[in-house]
Amino acid sequence: MSAGGFGVYLVTDPALSDRHGIGVLGVVRAAVHGGVRIVQVRDKDASARDLLALTAAVADAVGDRATVVVDDRLDVALAARHAGHRVAGVHLGQSDVPVTAARALLGTDAHVGLTANTPEHLAAVAALPRGTVDLLGVGVVHPTATKADHPPALGHDGFGRLARATDVPCVAIGGVTLDDVGPLRAAGAAGVAVVSGICAAADPGSAAAAFVSAWGTGPDHGAEPGPSGGGDPFLLADATHHGADA
Repeated sequence: MSAGGFGVYLVTDPALSDRHGIGVLGVVRAAVHGGVRIVQVRDKDASARDLLALTAAVADAVGDRATVVVDDRLDVALAARHAGHRVAGVHLGQSDVPVTAARALLGTDAHVGLTANTPEHLAAVAALPRGTVDLLGVGVVHPTATKADHPPALGHDGFGRLARATDVPCVAIGGVTLDDVGPLRAAGAAGVAVVSGICAAADPGSAAAAFVSAWGTGPDHGAEPGPSGGGDPFLLADATHHGADA
């Protein structure tokens, strides 16, 4: 990751991505074009087979332009990697398989993230072998409808207290808006995870670019620019299938 940390971390949501008929792949393509460099494929209701198909499609769509991880499902991440898709690893919750098992099965070069929202969670991470966990998802910052069973909201100050209590990079999640980006980075965030702010946007590419700009890193200027008038082939490759990819 860049010196700016993880930056803007997109978490997919199939229902929100369909709100404007764009679909998950359309949102991901646009967001990565807008500067997002890490994408978590999340669909709590999908079967393992369907989540594997979506994960493979997302990984193939973004190639080496973004890191792709799977929410919760270590089996899906392993299956996607076994099939040759560029999937970096997983993001696990407190009730999922242990991060030590994920690290052992995925290997030292994979990405293993973990949700942590209490001092007790941080203490458990501190007791693990160094390098077991690459990233902590800390939240929720604000109440959010995308996770009905979320813990009490932390706010900027509560997030900052947890982030300062660990040396593992912390990404803030939960109702994060553009106005939160600066304060959260100042509070010690290594990134901000965004769901509805990008997935539900009528123009997810512009929404993603606004979050990236607020974070202060900007898109990758080393990439070849697309043709003028929005004709980037990265975006157009799936343009005729937006309604069916979620």
